[in-house]
Amino acid sequence: MNIENKIQKAVEKAVEKLYDLSIEQPELQSTKKDFEGDVTLVVFPYVKQLRKNPKEIAENIGNYLKEEVEEVEDFNVVGGFLNLLIGSEYYKNFLKEIYPDETYGFVAADNSRKSLMVEYSSPNTNKPLHLGHIRNNLLGHSISEIYKATGKPVVKTQIVNDRGIHICKSMLAWQKFGNGETPENSGLKGDKLAGKYYVLFDKEYKKQIQELIEQGRSEEEAKKQAPILLEAQEMLRKWEAKDPEVMELWKKMNGWVYKGFDETYKNLGVSFDKNYYESETYLLGKQIVEEGLRKGIFIKKEDGSVWINLEDEGLDEKLLLRSDGTSVYITQDIGTAIKRFQDFDIDSHIYVVGNEQDYHFKVLFTILKKLGYDWASRLYHLSYGMVELPHGKMKSREGTVVDADDLMQEMTDTAREISKELGKLEGYSEEEKERLYKIIGLGALKYFILKVDPKRTILFDPKKSIDFQGNTGPFIQYTYARIQSILRRAGEPEDLNFDAVKVQDKEKEIIKYLAQFPETIQTAALQQNPGIIANYVYDLVKLYNSFYQSIPILATTDETEKKFRIALSKKTGDTIKNAFTLLGIEVPERM
Repeated sequence: MNIENKIQKAVEKAVEKLYDLSIEQPELQSTKKDFEGDVTLVVFPYVKQLRKNPKEIAENIGNYLKEEVEEVEDFNVVGGFLNLLIGSEYYKNFLKEIYPDETYGFVAADNSRKSLMVEYSSPNTNKPLHLGHIRNNLLGHSISEIYKATGKPVVKTQIVNDRGIHICKSMLAWQKFGNGETPENSGLKGDKLAGKYYVLFDKEYKKQIQELIEQGRSEEEAKKQAPILLEAQEMLRKWEAKDPEVMELWKKMNGWVYKGFDETYKNLGVSFDKNYYESETYLLGKQIVEEGLRKGIFIKKEDGSVWINLEDEGLDEKLLLRSDGTSVYITQDIGTAIKRFQDFDIDSHIYVVGNEQDYHFKVLFTILKKLGYDWASRLYHLSYGMVELPHGKMKSREGTVVDADDLMQEMTDTAREISKELGKLEGYSEEEKERLYKIIGLGALKYFILKVDPKRTILFDPKKSIDFQGNTGPFIQYTYARIQSILRRAGEPEDLNFDAVKVQDKEKEIIKYLAQFPETIQTAALQQNPGIIANYVYDLVKLYNSFYQSIPILATTDETEKKFRIALSKKTGDTIKNAFTLLGIEVPERM
């Protein structure tokens, strides 16, 4: 039992004994820095019931705890706050207990529990991944790792949007203008090649619109009648009819794209347990909609289209099948959700999708509840804000998107420049240097994005993210590397005698913060916010650096102190590494 739980139980007994009042889970918090103490009890909630002065209540409970809880060394009262001073013996014993545990903070996987599914990435096969996908992937991967660390089995998945008019636009443009260009003969990654022809389609489409306007058509007519758009629509009809020539081109170009995606995912450090493809799932929901019609959940209008009226839920009417019988996105999502719960032993599902789809998911979850699926109440939309750049928004049609591969390369290049300026890489081979640049560059990118609450929009500045000072990935990585340097010089401490140590205040602060790591992981999972982990590890690093600057570690002449401080450094390093693992960030042994 940790000290907070022990004190909570003791407070419950104190209030019952002193005031004959039964309370549950009294509110405890870390004592504010301006006051002496470690744990603070808030007594205001009991003032009304007890009809006593809050200072008097706090004094009485404090005296009881000092007598009954051996870890409580002393206390002081400020208004309605009881500040408890925990003896250093507790912190020594706590460090001694967690020291050998390399996965401290993580709960072992409980495979008897049903799994959680996390969907993220979900790219289109007509363009490469971009900066927005990076935030999506990093959030999805990190949330998956955080839930795993709570003992929850996780299935990571994506739905690949591999069909539809957008895909046909790339295919048609390649057919018209490609001259047999391939990833092999062009040197372009397959996803970039597809994206190139998506942009070319848009240029040709705009050109044809202008020509039609000059011939006297209205802009609206021109947009609908541009020959290249009509050809793309015809290609989509042929795809749905499984035309052999169109299917062959579709498979070939998608094959190029998947290879490109795999390379990007590998560089970014994310992966999936199961891929779903829109081409295989887009018809799944139609059968469910027919069943819903029979049950009276959905309604068919005169033109044959199928709808659901959700006005009683504060939503609007929603189209589920067009009048020609074709499905829409939400129809596919209904079928895919049901299939996933059939395919895997999952009890809940998180969709990592941008906040522009907030309404879509409210409607989807409401429909699934109305269809009678009990798991529909355990569907969650991890809604996140957009990533913006200093020069404005991105548009993939116009080719102004910040490509994910290019950004990762830019981060590595920036890390290279800064590292060379600092000049601390003597003795590194070129291969070691390049690996380090990548670790620093990607660490900067991931940390900058993940430290922000997912709901907030991010203005991403690559240069600021890679600073070696402040709340950045490289600053934290540098502290980890500093600790590894101490351990290399000192070696693993043997014959540790924790009992003989007198714990300094700065050492105590670090141990107190280490004690919060397991609860921090649980909170990050509950709130679906990796930023809680990121900011925890930043605060831990600040505490350690303050300790490092003011207390001698290897220079102390007392061997017992030295071993204790080395052990405290090692445990801090382990926790930095474990926290960064949850964020998908590597830590370098040297910097």
